[in-house]
Amino acid sequence: VQHVGHGAAPDAVYLLASITKPVNAVAVLLLVERGLVSLDDPVARYLPEFAGPDRAAVRVRDLLTHTSGLPDMLPENLALRRAHAPLSAFVQGVCTTPLVYPPGTGFDYQSMGTLLAGEIVQRVSGRPLRTFYQQDIFEVLGMHHSSLGLGGRPIANTVWCQYESSPDVALFGANTPYWRDMGHPWGGMHATVSDLALLLQAFLNGGALGGRTLLGRATAQRMVSDQNTAIGKPWGLGWGLATSPVWVYCGELVSPRTFGHSGATGTVAWADPDTQLQCVILTSRPTAHDDGRLLRVVSNAVAASVVG
Repeated sequence: VQHVGHGAAPDAVYLLASITKPVNAVAVLLLVERGLVSLDDPVARYLPEFAGPDRAAVRVRDLLTHTSGLPDMLPENLALRRAHAPLSAFVQGVCTTPLVYPPGTGFDYQSMGTLLAGEIVQRVSGRPLRTFYQQDIFEVLGMHHSSLGLGGRPIANTVWCQYESSPDVALFGANTPYWRDMGHPWGGMHATVSDLALLLQAFLNGGALGGRTLLGRATAQRMVSDQNTAIGKPWGLGWGLATSPVWVYCGELVSPRTFGHSGATGTVAWADPDTQLQCVILTSRPTAHDDGRLLRVVSNAVAASVVG
């Protein structure tokens, strides 16, 4: 299923926003499978500058399940964006910003944990994060129109995000070269409906697609299984679940095993293992306009289309 903004081509390229997060989690899990990272390792093992009160208790898995205690955005977030600060400046800020709560004791949707997970991938692999995505995820699945950042394409060749005009939007908003090509792992990926369908199908298949393996079956199943049973805030490793408290927008008619993610630019992608149904809705209308209602009602129509 595809819903497009005015003037968009049938398989246009969209800024996905937070659908980037589960893709970033795939990158981390690939390193886990290769024996280079353990989910239960402290983050400080890979990022020594991540030091301070309670930080030794933050594990890699906490970065993927929104249980690290880090904030969604830094207190200096606006100042950094207005200055067109590089991603490294955000990493530096996350390594020193106070935790909101002791790690593992609560749930708070947070993009900064995803940022540190991406930084771990870069340091352990020795490759830029966008290169890792391209070589180890997109090429494996045949996602030929996907990229972290712009991937060399002009913004004019992508769908324009419908954000209201303001000085900050003009300076660092979703349609600026700065934000589009920053390559931030919490929301900087571009892709098409067809490419996201390949990613979802790989997970429905248990980690493989078209004879090529992205992840082992055990890994893929773990990523779409609730990791937060102890605190009652369902979330997988990177993927949200139908029962998660935030950011899924898969509607109310899917099975509890459904996994997916949405993005603030007006996007959602989900798959239901019980029906083998997948749904990708990419729009140019930010979810803040209606708290994701458009994505939810279209998702309901898709789920209701399954009969027999």
